[in-house]
Amino acid sequence: MGVHGGAGESSLARLDKHTRAAEHHWPQTAAGSTVVLVARSNMHGLRAAQRAATEWASGSLPGIRVAGLVVMADAPGRLPKEIREFARVVGGGVPHLWNVPWVEEWRLGHEVPQELLPKDMRLVLEQVRIAATTTTAGFPAK
Repeated sequence: MGVHGGAGESSLARLDKHTRAAEHHWPQTAAGSTVVLVARSNMHGLRAAQRAATEWASGSLPGIRVAGLVVMADAPGRLPKEIREFARVVGGGVPHLWNVPWVEEWRLGHEVPQELLPKDMRLVLEQVRIAATTTTAGFPAK
């Protein structure tokens, strides 16, 4: 679930036929739904992720499991320290935190087959898939 417009949820969903973009909405049929939050690696995106994680943690979304937060790079290169630290704080509110590197081809609107993605990106996708389909996805603490 992209927590804001342009988060990258559609790009991620296209890489796995077993997933779909949630169009920035919590599932309507909550019972048994597993969600992966997706945000860009900027303060706007991370604040939106923090709001979504807080809403989930409040217990107001019964039956929804959150596997974690995927932070999609918003630019090439290393993140500024302030953003890296805030991403860790926000990620502490969900079971897992993953960082997706910059993929220039996506910026240009090109589809990239999974096997041609950078190795660290393929590793993140596998970790997300495992977390979303196992008991590592969490319910909010009571």
